[in-house]
Amino acid sequence: MAILAAVEDQPRSLVGLTEVTGFSRATSHRLAGALERHGVLRRDTEGRYALGLRLVALGRAAVGAEPLRGAARPVLESLRDETGESVQLYVRQGDRRVCIESLESPHGLRTIVPLGASLTLEAGSAAKVLRDEPDVRLRGWAESVGEREAGVASVSAPVIDGDGEVRAAVSVSGPIDRTGRRPGRRYAEAVMQAARRIEEAALLRT
Repeated sequence: MAILAAVEDQPRSLVGLTEVTGFSRATSHRLAGALERHGVLRRDTEGRYALGLRLVALGRAAVGAEPLRGAARPVLESLRDETGESVQLYVRQGDRRVCIESLESPHGLRTIVPLGASLTLEAGSAAKVLRDEPDVRLRGWAESVGEREAGVASVSAPVIDGDGEVRAAVSVSGPIDRTGRRPGRRYAEAVMQAARRIEEAALLRT
C-alpha cells in the first residue's frame, strides 16, 4: 500500500519510490516488481512506476459490490431528470468520501464527479452530511456554494440506516449560474425525498 500511495499522484522512478516510502532500494524494487507483474503497477514511457490498469477493474468491482448503489440507481436517475443537474451518491471511508454513483446532467455545462472519486471531508455539502453535523441532521440537508470548487454549488441530504446512522449522502450539483447562490431553496426538498426513497429501496433489498 505504501508503494501504491507513492505513485497515486504521479509516476516515480525506483529512486523516487525509495525516497517517498523510506524502504531500501532492494525492497522497493521487489515490491514494485511484484505489483507490476499483477498489473497493479505499470511502467510509463520513461520507465517510471505508475498505477496499473488492473486497478480500474478492481475499483469498479469494489464500487459495484456496494449494495446501496443498486438500490439508489433508479432514484438517482429520477432525481437527475427532475432537477436537470448532476447527481451523486457518496459514502464515508475514513476521513474521506467516495463517490459510488454519479449521473451527469444533460446540459453541456455540468458538474462531473468521476465514479470512485475520493474527496476530503473538509468542504462541500456531502462532506457536511457525512460529518453528521448537528445542524445538518436537524434540518435534513446541507448546501455548498463554491466551497470545494469555484463556480459549483451543491445540495446534499443524508441516507439514514436502521440504526439511525448516516449511511450515505445523496447530492445534486451544478454551476452556480443555474443553481443560484441559495441552491437549498431549489433542490433541498427533492434531495431529501430522494434520500428517503433510497432508504426505502435499501430496506426492500435487505
